[in-house]
Amino acid sequence: MFGPKTGPDVVAAVRWWPACADVVMLRGEQDATAFRTSATPGSDPFAPELVSWKYHSSAVWTLRAALGLPEPGHTQAPIAVLQPDRLCFLPPNLGRPFTYRPRSTVGDWPRTAQPVPH
Repeated sequence: MFGPKTGPDVVAAVRWWPACADVVMLRGEQDATAFRTSATPGSDPFAPELVSWKYHSSAVWTLRAALGLPEPGHTQAPIAVLQPDRLCFLPPNLGRPFTYRPRSTVGDWPRTAQPVPH
């Protein structure tokens, strides 16, 4: 969450893959962005240099698009090299700190998504 905990300005999530990251940023019900960017040690997924896929729409449609994105290496996974849209970046006045909730604190970087046990 970026911004005050009582009313965050942006809620964002990152799904880490071995060589890239899928990012979703929700700014409001009708304003959301998702993209896939490279993931290297020290890179910031919220300030991408290049993206291979990007989507901007309402929160519902953006989440649907991100969840339907083929995993990296799949024959239908995006491989384009695109300039990120300005919506792929956090607003400069938003700043830090932020609340970060890792899926796991075990393992080497980057962490791969693991199912949460019930």
